[in-house]
Amino acid sequence: MEIVRAKNVEDARLWEEFVETQAAASNYHRWNWKSVLERSFGWPTFYLMAIEAGRVKGILPLAWQKSWIFRGCVASLPVLSAGGVVADSPTAAAALLEEAKRVTTQVGAKFLELRYRGPSGDHLPVRDDKLTVVRPLGPDSEKMWAELGTKIRTKIRKATNAGMTAEFGGMEFLGEFYALFCENMRDLGTPVYGRPLFEEILKAFPQHTHICIVRLQGEVIATSFLTGFRDAIEAKWSASKSQHLSLKPNMFLYWNLFCFAGQKGYKVFDFGRSTPGSGTHVFKMQWGSESIPLNWAYWLPAGEALPQVNTRNPRFEAAIRIWQKLPVAVTRTIGPSLVRHLPS
Repeated sequence: MEIVRAKNVEDARLWEEFVETQAAASNYHRWNWKSVLERSFGWPTFYLMAIEAGRVKGILPLAWQKSWIFRGCVASLPVLSAGGVVADSPTAAAALLEEAKRVTTQVGAKFLELRYRGPSGDHLPVRDDKLTVVRPLGPDSEKMWAELGTKIRTKIRKATNAGMTAEFGGMEFLGEFYALFCENMRDLGTPVYGRPLFEEILKAFPQHTHICIVRLQGEVIATSFLTGFRDAIEAKWSASKSQHLSLKPNMFLYWNLFCFAGQKGYKVFDFGRSTPGSGTHVFKMQWGSESIPLNWAYWLPAGEALPQVNTRNPRFEAAIRIWQKLPVAVTRTIGPSLVRHLPS
């Protein structure tokens, strides 16, 4: 068993062929996320392949998130909600994990973080304070409509009667998406990702990336950035204008996302990452959804305690309040430089 660091075109071909054969491989195991993370954040990547008798037996994509705030980590994968080891044998999985530990030690990162949907299988300490929410889709919009609760249908009708419209596209909608996304992130008190992240995703996966824009009398009031793989599509980033919430733009947005995705042939809608019991989690569950645990496994070279980021810490609360008062233009300028150093 040999562990190699995949770098060239031939390595990319072998990597993608392996991903296609593995049911456990996620959207975020695809090769092109390597260039997305490198170009968007400037993070070094280590795409590890286990090779035996000339055949790929396992993969592990890693990115080194350098940070002057928390000394950085090696993760699979930062920003994204999945990654971790995918292998067709325990031997390959163990070899990949050992190499990941060596990489973490060599670069001087504080810890190794492997992100999984469901059980990790690494026998490492796990944090399980995040989850994702999914619901089934179908091509028949009328059937999906009939399956919704009465209260949900009433809220969607309210938005429809107000005159909202939904459009789907790609790069041509990026500017409108990003403007509202920046505003929403400022309101939440969170530094925003740079526009290049979204540009790189659209370039890397043009057939599987979509932007939805919801308008009211020409004004963009809600939006979502979608990324698909196999039979599932994820609303990775969404935003809406708080001053229009009484008209239920989020209900209108998600109903249109379901219809669009179902007609595209997707069978599962992924609402994206949430904190259990939060308002966003409750919102996502009302659609007849189910929660899937996100288990993030850790290896810490010094045997330290699992990393914890508690936004209820007074220092975090103070920073959030300050950020919320800044002009959007300011947060849009300094946010991308700051967010690359924060746990994500």
